Amino acid sequence: MNIILVILDTLRQDHVGAYGNAWIKTPHLDAFAREATLFTRCYPESLPTLPVRRALHTGLRTFPFHGHRDYKGDFSGAPGWGPIPEEQDTMAEVLRAAGYRTAFITDCYHQFKPSKNFHRGFDEWIWIRGQEADPYKSGPPVPPEEIARHMEDPEGNSALADFLRVYLRNNAYRVTEQDYYPARVFSEASRWVWDNQDAEHLFLVVDSFDPHEPWDPPVYYRRLYDPDEDAVDVIQSLYGPWEGRMSPRSLKRLQANYAGEVTMVDRWFGHFMETLRTTGRLEDSVVAVISDHGHNIGHDPGDMGLVSKQGHPMTHAVADLVLMVRHPQGQAAGQVYKGLLYNHDLTATLYALVGTTPPKPLDGFNFWPKVLAGDQHARDYVTVAWGPLVTVITDEWWYNANIWGEGELLFAVRDDPNLEHSLASEKPAVCRELRGLAIQDAGGSIPPEFAGYHSRPGCTPFEDRSGQWKKMWQR
Repeated sequence: MNIILVILDTLRQDHVGAYGNAWIKTPHLDAFAREATLFTRCYPESLPTLPVRRALHTGLRTFPFHGHRDYKGDFSGAPGWGPIPEEQDTMAEVLRAAGYRTAFITDCYHQFKPSKNFHRGFDEWIWIRGQEADPYKSGPPVPPEEIARHMEDPEGNSALADFLRVYLRNNAYRVTEQDYYPARVFSEASRWVWDNQDAEHLFLVVDSFDPHEPWDPPVYYRRLYDPDEDAVDVIQSLYGPWEGRMSPRSLKRLQANYAGEVTMVDRWFGHFMETLRTTGRLEDSVVAVISDHGHNIGHDPGDMGLVSKQGHPMTHAVADLVLMVRHPQGQAAGQVYKGLLYNHDLTATLYALVGTTPPKPLDGFNFWPKVLAGDQHARDYVTVAWGPLVTVITDEWWYNANIWGEGELLFAVRDDPNLEHSLASEKPAVCRELRGLAIQDAGGSIPPEFAGYHSRPGCTPFEDRSGQWKKMWQR
């Protein structure tokens, strides 16, 4: 049996029709879900982009980030933001040694920055360039009015202007939808499937950086969700609260741009699925679709007033992963699985489904027997780490703080689905117990190097907002 792994960056679970969204247009993901098992409570063990992928490629946890250091030629995205350690085996290496033909097709440029090695073990790897601030093109210059078209305050945010200048220059060549990244990634993946029909066993990873920001789909996708033309065309995250920094009208446009990009990704995922169906690969391949995280885009109250992704306050929009697994024999097709899982549990499960045993033990476990047995209990809890910021999730609780217990937030997940009413001050014993689980996962004590992460956990700085919670959300 073959493995086809599709990774979709920044896809919110609640922006897929199969997960209950009544207005988003994702017909191809929805059709795939009907043939697959849909998982509702899968979480990343570490965030953001690169730690998630390290766990997926290896089946091993990145938390608590032992040996982390910054590398020349890259920014410090977060603890764990680095190459796959040499001593860890990747799925591509293990499966290629077992006779699989392997390929990696992606536009996620972080995996190819200086020192990065995520293409290790693949017989063929394709990097489609130009996303975000990839140093891809040095000219021609972008007209100032084109940059200003995407900014509410063109004179007041030079960092955003510089970022947009690079991104828009990288992508000035685009004319038709076929020039956009989802079309290029999934078309290249389709090409590889056609070219490698002779392979007896294959392992293909298709890693789409979209719907990651900047959210700039062709205008006809955006018009599905915002048909009017009276707004600043905001395409980039604020990485912070939106009130006072963005008008409600511009926020609506940003949300429509994100939704439009989701629909564009869905369309080209459908193109790829049709290739698999036409070539017969759906008949002998397990196909898994997983996101790495989501993004807050001001859908309040659940997004907590944020247009960002961050480790605190952790939201469902960021942490809840899309995960669907389609078995070629139709096992558990159309079922919904609600047990707590990690992203690296998928890695262990894929190994088991094709009957390959990795040479070293994994941190993930094979959840497929539980799916087939209808056993909805997988893990007692999961710990999601973003540097020293931790979120511990059980069937009852959602705990979020830094590992020292600063900024504690505690929500009853069944009674408070949008995580609006923190009970941390009322239930200190529960907070201590859940923080203890995070420390246990860190090895039983807080690693001393965590002290250096306190003020720089990642994309969004840590702010202790726990004391403001009732004022902000229960007013």
